[in-house]
Amino acid sequence: MPKQPMAEVFGFAIDDFSPHAEHFRANRLCPFNNKVPNCTKDKVEDPLGVCSVYEGNNAVVTCPIRFRQDWLMASDAAAFFFPAGTHWTSLTEVRLNDKNGKSAGNIDIVLVSYDQAGRITDFGSLEVQAVYISGNIRKAFAYYMENPRERANMDWSKGKNYPHPDYLSSSRKRLAPQLIYKGGILHAWGKKQAVAVDRHFFSTLPRMEEVDPADAELAWLIYDLENTGGQKRLVRSRTVYTRFRFALERITTAEPGNVQDFIDALQERLDKKVVVGNGTAGEAPPDALTLQDILGSGE
Repeated sequence: MPKQPMAEVFGFAIDDFSPHAEHFRANRLCPFNNKVPNCTKDKVEDPLGVCSVYEGNNAVVTCPIRFRQDWLMASDAAAFFFPAGTHWTSLTEVRLNDKNGKSAGNIDIVLVSYDQAGRITDFGSLEVQAVYISGNIRKAFAYYMENPRERANMDWSKGKNYPHPDYLSSSRKRLAPQLIYKGGILHAWGKKQAVAVDRHFFSTLPRMEEVDPADAELAWLIYDLENTGGQKRLVRSRTVYTRFRFALERITTAEPGNVQDFIDALQERLDKKVVVGNGTAGEAPPDALTLQDILGSGE
């Protein structure tokens, strides 16, 4: 575990004290094409300017705006959605309604192609999934920001709730519902979709069956942060092409463990309940039918 969790703050390494980095840090600016010049993560008036956190020696992207560097993900998605040479542009935070006019949520980015008269000829959706953080990252961030030069090498490893990437919550609580609700509507319309994700996050997802790009309905745009000697650079690690429903099924279906392990855990809970109920805590439980007796061995 690294001494402190923050890989980037307001777009730069926390030990970068170049004039450029100091300018962004002092003014709480976002260098990655946010909708306004300032960082607006978490709170507009008191932004949580952490772009990425460490997991071992790897920097993991935890802010969706971080993926906008150089608009690389937009051009990568456009290459999947449209034929070469197509004129296109992007629209952010586009509301998507269902048949009854109820909101299914906002699409992060919609890429639209258009003809010479400016009429839309096609579109595709681009969702951006950063990684959630488990633990208290704001406390570490606030402590650092009080005196960046003195605290750039702070040791936060012994503090409570040390922050780290929460991949499971990122997939089950955020990514899967997005694909089910918004993705389901777009798939019904026959529109291609792309999802921009961090490489380390993607590696935690179930393996998905890949298809030829020409047959794909969903493209996973997988990015990494590359050290360049200065500000980290967002680079595309690879693109994984899949069918929509197959990918959704893999992500939303948990792999079952051994049922006997679950029965053993239930038995342990039941035994403790029987002991406490008979006022003989600390002694062996009385003879009784076990869950194994009731359910059978399964053989």
